[in-house]
Amino acid sequence: MTAIFGPPARALRRGGAAARRQLTAAVGGPARTRAVVLLACVLALASADTATVGASAVELRRALGIGNTDVGLLVTVTAVVGAVFSLPFGVLADRVRRTWLLGFALLTWGAAMLWSATAGSFGQLLVARLCLGAVTAAAGPVTASLVGDWFPGAERGRIYGFILTGDLLGAGAGFAVTGDIAALSWQAAFVILALPAFVLAWLVFRLPEPARGGRGALTPEPRAGPVGGGQPGRPAPPGSAAPPAGPPPADAHQLARAKGIPPDPGLARRAAARMSFTGAVRYVLAVRTNVVLIISSACGYYFLAGVETFGSEFVGGQYHIAQVVANLLLIVVGAGAVAGVLVSGPLSDALLRRGHLNARVMTAAVAATATVLLFIPALVTHSSLTALPYVFFAAAALAAQNPPIDAARLDIMPPWLWGRAEGIRTFLRTAAQALAPVLFGAVSDGIFGGGTSGLRWTFAVMLLPLAASAALLYRAGRHYPSDVATVASLLAPAAAPPRPEQSRG
Repeated sequence: MTAIFGPPARALRRGGAAARRQLTAAVGGPARTRAVVLLACVLALASADTATVGASAVELRRALGIGNTDVGLLVTVTAVVGAVFSLPFGVLADRVRRTWLLGFALLTWGAAMLWSATAGSFGQLLVARLCLGAVTAAAGPVTASLVGDWFPGAERGRIYGFILTGDLLGAGAGFAVTGDIAALSWQAAFVILALPAFVLAWLVFRLPEPARGGRGALTPEPRAGPVGGGQPGRPAPPGSAAPPAGPPPADAHQLARAKGIPPDPGLARRAAARMSFTGAVRYVLAVRTNVVLIISSACGYYFLAGVETFGSEFVGGQYHIAQVVANLLLIVVGAGAVAGVLVSGPLSDALLRRGHLNARVMTAAVAATATVLLFIPALVTHSSLTALPYVFFAAAALAAQNPPIDAARLDIMPPWLWGRAEGIRTFLRTAAQALAPVLFGAVSDGIFGGGTSGLRWTFAVMLLPLAASAALLYRAGRHYPSDVATVASLLAPAAAPPRPEQSRG
């Protein structure tokens, strides 16, 4: 047996070690890599859960005697409750130790997943999903706040690309791995998702809490290699000469100052005062770019939620392939989405360093336009081979919008509002996203007659919100420079001392 399995196992270990080295070098050292990987795993767990419900739709309908609308409702209640609880979690993210907050949420998350696996009826499963939604709400506000404090503004698009890759890989695991397991037992699929939550919680508890206001950014470590006196492939020894340090790459705030863009005086005055929660809500919704980004993000996630819930069933019926093959085909589509987030984040950062202040917003706008154009032929054809390239690049374009948008949101919000701003954004975005599974199922069953044909026409109609998203992003470019300049004026050395809320937690 060793002779048979030994060489492949060694090759797998060598490949894994090489991948870890490449990721560590790309992110900037072990400490930064650990933070990125754990945040990516948190998002992966949430998306795997949503995708598993969609991939288990056939078995859930058969075991519990429910329809497409009920399957959509299982996803919707999780999202609705998560939307409501994102508001208090946003407040906590600005005031308490975030790593501990996220760790406790993960522990409760795992317990709720185990409860879901023990449900014996649709009503019991619905209640368990409601409790699960309450604790998943911590992920968005805490992740955004930690990214803002751990990583400088000039590279947040690239960092978000790595983190959101975990979100996509989790969805792929939900479709392919736990979805296939659900074909045998949907309860086993939920148990398999619950176990990693406890391990992840322990690792998150061990993460260091960064200083607030961007003062605790993790400094990139010198790259492994001959630079600095080390041997190729090995870190430079302690005390050796470091590579020459050039000027740090300009972030959006530095670029807005250099271009002399005037801030919005009304917003600047409102941000300088200590804010109640109501005041924070008013400020967040007064930033025009932020409102556009929230609506655009909601449109994209709305469509994605429908794909995650009913994509596996649609692919199997539209292209006449088995369920297991349909799940595997969606992994190929997921690879396109991974490519999209890994390209768009660094691309928007590179354009920003070249002096294009609107780079992040415009990158997302172009990607949103491409998404609509590429999905149309994929819905028309009945051949999986013909549809595959269209769906691959459509998925890449759909996912490519998120890293630039997430980085842009941190650019237009003061650091002491990152948690609450993300909580408010998550509430509004998730409220729209939560409607997607129920509306997709209801429109498919009630208007278009259900089945594959009903899903095909439903997906076609639901492209309209994506087209609206693209139009809104092009308009956001008008206000983004002024909103960035406003935050830059608050963070300038001459600005007032840190507000009381900056130093809490």
